[in-house]
Amino acid sequence: MKKIILSCIFFLMAASLLKAQNDSTNTVKKPEPLTIKKNLIKINLFALGLRNISLQYERKIAKKITIGLTAREMPDGLLPFEKSFRNSISDSSAKSQLDNFKVGNFAVIPEIRFYFSRRGAFHGFYIAPFASYAHYTANLPYHYSDNGVDKSIQLAGNLNCITGGLMFGAQWNLGKVVYLDFHLIGPNFGSCNGSITGSTSLSSDEQSALKSSLDDLKVPLATTSNTVDANGATLKFSGPWAGIRSGICIGVRF
Repeated sequence: MKKIILSCIFFLMAASLLKAQNDSTNTVKKPEPLTIKKNLIKINLFALGLRNISLQYERKIAKKITIGLTAREMPDGLLPFEKSFRNSISDSSAKSQLDNFKVGNFAVIPEIRFYFSRRGAFHGFYIAPFASYAHYTANLPYHYSDNGVDKSIQLAGNLNCITGGLMFGAQWNLGKVVYLDFHLIGPNFGSCNGSITGSTSLSSDEQSALKSSLDDLKVPLATTSNTVDANGATLKFSGPWAGIRSGICIGVRF
């Protein structure tokens, strides 16, 4: 009888000890999963050479898909590579139009990216359909000839462009959170419209000379129209628009 009682006591003690061990194991917190960094913010280094400040935000929404938004701004200033443009133009009258020509722009570019690497979003080759809205400003003295006398009128205005395109590129991580994004090429096509206006007093002879000069003005791919009166001139233009996105971006993932 004593042996049976001792055996029961031993069994109960062993069961109690085992339960205590299990409870202790269950109360140990499981390590929390590492936070998944779904965001990238980047700056386009290539654009800086063109006086453009271009920032891009990219966010992962699926294993191999991200969405992004780029904001770009170029403060008003002389045309980038103005000397190169001038050297490429043979017409002396066209060259003179570049004198003191100032331009600026602002653009917003939403996109969606599809990555092809097995590592998923933010890694390897990608294609990215995108849309673009761009607002350009221009300020220039327009030169014309009035009976052999060189004259000019200060013109200022803006141009609005909406385009869509497809960009090809590749992205790599250089460290735990640092990434390099290479925009290989991103052709885009769409339309634009805008106008530039100058206000000044014009004689009848000046009006005729300026009207004749604006009528002869040829803007590639664009349709132009103009009005000239005693108070100044307005030049309107509209038509197709094309561009190419490219660049080298450095960014931080968070």
